[in-house]
Amino acid sequence: MDRVNTLDAEGFVTLFGPLFEHSPWVAERAASLRPFAGPEAMLATMKALVDGATEAEKLALVRAHPELARRAGLDPTLTQASATEQASAGLDRLSTQEYGRFNQLNDAYAARFAMPFVICVRLSDKAFILSEMERRVAHTPEQELDTALVEIGKIAGLRLVDILAKLERTA
Repeated sequence: MDRVNTLDAEGFVTLFGPLFEHSPWVAERAASLRPFAGPEAMLATMKALVDGATEAEKLALVRAHPELARRAGLDPTLTQASATEQASAGLDRLSTQEYGRFNQLNDAYAARFAMPFVICVRLSDKAFILSEMERRVAHTPEQELDTALVEIGKIAGLRLVDILAKLERTA
């Protein structure tokens, strides 16, 4: 963590800004809270920053995530991390029927919550993702925002492990 703690603020944001999809503000705020004792402390700090963010910032963070299985190859804002994560769950290889079901659920979810469905796809498979989409559409908007933020924390945690591993290999 010495290397992470001694980065200048710009370098820190460049490296860790992608932890939270299209939301470098989390890393920008975390940069001034260093030093971190370890990766767990860094992630906990970043999650606390998200928890303490305004409602508008939280919604913007969730809305920065792509719809699952819909935009791969079509959305120029789809990050490489999101494309790789969706592929890990097989969302880039759907049958016509599966693709239609995902689109139907994405539409129902967006109509109810005005945000995309977010789940940590690296810890899921397409059958589980579909079942969660069906289950979570019954949530209240408040429950779903909270659930989406928990999932975003999981995504950020896995991305942090990846970035730190890459950083170690280049040391």
